[in-house]
Amino acid sequence: MEIQPHQPLAAQNAATESQTKTASNALSSDFETFLKMLTTQMENQDPLNPVESAEFAMQLATFSGVEQQIRTNGLLADMVSGLGASGLSQLAGWVGMEARISAPAVFDGAPITLAPEPDPASDAAYLIVRDATGALVSREGLPLNVPTIEWAGIDDTGSPLPAGTYSFEVESLNQGQVTGTMSVDHYALVHEARLADGGIEIVIMGGHAVPSGDVRALRTPADTL
Repeated sequence: MEIQPHQPLAAQNAATESQTKTASNALSSDFETFLKMLTTQMENQDPLNPVESAEFAMQLATFSGVEQQIRTNGLLADMVSGLGASGLSQLAGWVGMEARISAPAVFDGAPITLAPEPDPASDAAYLIVRDATGALVSREGLPLNVPTIEWAGIDDTGSPLPAGTYSFEVESLNQGQVTGTMSVDHYALVHEARLADGGIEIVIMGGHAVPSGDVRALRTPADTL
């Protein structure tokens, strides 16, 4: 599946490249002016009172530094122009995969795959579900030592919950005492992968953008196996 370049990234790269070219043009202009001044100075200096060697060496060092900066700016412009294509090509393989992330999940009526990780020392665990407002909508028992479960989107009474965004936590217990509460990862289909101001991010169902650093795993969707 092909990823189309993200417009903000294209604008960002264009702006950065434009700034680099502007700086390079300014340096080139200064460089030419400096060269003319140095040449004029050498042609018109008093033979009986020439420029001292130390001062002349300093001028040559400045000349060399400006020249090197122009070359560096040229290399930076080349790197910026090639960044978008190479970055997106590396991310192309993410699209169509399921990413394991720790973030609120969008429920549209289809089951959501959760990956709860109860405390290893616990003897019981509960799945805590909250809606977009943070209100508790479900608290149900969890089997221990099961890598993933399918959350069907029902409340404590077994009634279907409305479509929306939900967050999940696993509450671990030992001998009836709560030993810890942790957020629960879920798997979401990746619709887009792109470069953003803060780095790489993916877009999952519902249009939510998630930093790539929050992705803990990638897997092939079950229906494509």
